[in-house]
Order: sequence, then C-alpha cells, then structure tokens
Amino acid sequence: MPPENFCLILESDGAKAPLSVATASCCTPELHLTDYNHRMRNSLLLLIFLTTACAPTPSQSAFDISPEAYFTSTPSLTPTPNVIVIAETPLPTATPFIYIVEAGDTLSEIAGKFKISQDDLRAANPDVSPNSMSIGMTLLIPDNSSTKTEVSTLTPVPAPITQTVCHPSADNGLWCFALIQNNTPDILENVSAQITLMDQNNNGIASQTAFMLLDILPPNSSLPVYVFFPNTSAALSINPQAQLLSAIQLNSNTARYLPAMLNNTISQINWDGKTAQLSGQIYLPAESQAATTIWVAAVAFDKDGRVVGIKRWEGGAIQPGASINFNFSIASLGSAIEAMEFIGQANP
Repeated sequence: MPPENFCLILESDGAKAPLSVATASCCTPELHLTDYNHRMRNSLLLLIFLTTACAPTPSQSAFDISPEAYFTSTPSLTPTPNVIVIAETPLPTATPFIYIVEAGDTLSEIAGKFKISQDDLRAANPDVSPNSMSIGMTLLIPDNSSTKTEVSTLTPVPAPITQTVCHPSADNGLWCFALIQNNTPDILENVSAQITLMDQNNNGIASQTAFMLLDILPPNSSLPVYVFFPNTSAALSINPQAQLLSAIQLNSNTARYLPAMLNNTISQINWDGKTAQLSGQIYLPAESQAATTIWVAAVAFDKDGRVVGIKRWEGGAIQPGASINFNFSIASLGSAIEAMEFIGQANP
C-alpha cells in the first residue's frame, strides 16, 4: 500500500538513456488505488519492454571487430601433385662399332674376324674399296646379333648427345657436329655417331657416320663428332639428328693411352670472334712411359654454347717427365667464338 500523497512517475528519455527515473512529485489525494495499480502495471510493462529491446542480441559479440585483409611476405603452400613420368623402354637394336684397319688386313679377314659376311661388311661401308684400304682407315662393323632369336638386355650408353648443330660452308655444303658427353669415370674409345639431315616434313635428306678428332673421350669431358655433307643447300629447312653408334668403355688405367696433362693453355680470340690463336703445354708424368705421338684437340663454342669450330694439333715423341709446347689457330664456321676447350691424347 503506497503512502498517501506519493506518486512514482517513470519517464522514457530516449535521447540519452533507455530508461531514466524522474524526481518524485506530489500527487492529488483523489488518486484512487485502482488508478495507482493500473499505472504501476503499465510502468512495469514499459520497463520490461525497454530492457529487452536494449539488451545485446545473442549473435552480437561484446567486441565486434571486423577483420581486415592483410598481406604477408611468406606465400601460402600449394599442394604439389605427384607426377609420374613413364619412360618407354626401347626394343633392342643392332649396334655397329668401329674397327681401325691395321697392317695386313683384308676385307675377307676382317669379316671373318667378326663372324659376318663380306656382303654385310661392304653394305655397311659402301664408300670403301677392298683394294684401297689404308692403315688407320675406319670401318663400320655391323652387329650380327640381330639374327639371333633371343632378346638381349639393353645396356644404357654412358655417352649422351647434348647438342647437334650444322653450319653452312662456302662451297654449298654443311659441317655438322654432335657434342657427346662422357659422364663415366672411364675412358671411351672409338666414339662415333650417325648424323642424319631431316627436312621440314621429317624426311631424311642425307646421313653419314661422324667421328671425333681423338681416339678417346676422357672421363667427365665432352667432344663433338663431326661430318661434312657436300652439295646441301643451306636454304633448306634442315633439322639434324644424331644417334650414337659406338663407344667402347676402357679402364682409365689402360696401357693403350698415357696420362698426359695440359698446362698453361691460352686462347687469344680475335676482335671479331672469327679466329683464335691457341697455345699451351702438354706434360707427360715422370712415372709414365715415353709417348710416340701427342695430339691436342680444341673445340670452339659461341656465346650460346654451340660448337662452331674444331681443330687437332699433332706433335711428336715426348719422354717421361718432359713437356712439349703447342701453338695453332682455329676458325669459326658459324657465329663468333666465345670460349675454348682443350683435350689431349698421348699414345705409347
């Protein structure tokens, strides 16, 4: 029961607060109890309504911070798919190799030595006359294993061909090179490759066997095989292709070749890059035996690493512990010479 002459007034001040309590004021004595209850009920309803409306909603956070995009110097990781490369296994093919004609050799004796027919030997060497073979001439010996019924296991050739390039000559021909790399710790002997010229329709125009300047390719080194194609128009769109024919693997300690070393090599390239003057020394260790012949092969490369020229210097005998000087020039068949490489060979 409220005291007489007392009245509680609730006011809504929407401008400053959801709910404010005003000061008390006097009420008239004629206010009936019914009116008082009615007003109190309305005030309570108003208070409940305002309290509910002003309360934060459940989905609203007390600290409503909108995240902003930012960049970091560390890129996010992207899953890399597993790539499986399936290499096609080639079928075994007949692989010929090179034979160097010695004193007293005849075509029939060579054929008998390798158990092949004379017809097959002539077919593999159509430009060789049986009556005019000279000492040091090279013959291509076909592999007679192609007639066997069993399938042999292929042995990977440790001499990849890293480039094949051709340069036109002044007499309407092409000088072609195939650079071969020896990635093994052993010497490779009698390295040869077949270079074939293909036209824009992938038809063969000409094909020849190419050889190196030296008899050997030392471990972890490279040398080009080379061949000349006469009467081949440089205006044609020609794509040269090379296939390794032979590479005999020898132990580095073989007595067939001596461990000669090249020292103080100098390459003086002319201002236009068309020629270079080469010099240096080839040394034979004291523990070696005497050498009867000394060869030095030089390979010229352009700025793109392509072979543009080759030349071999030949020297005489040298005693163990001694050295011999070499000096010769080389010319480019293509673009300007940028770098030179040397490889030596000493024969007992």
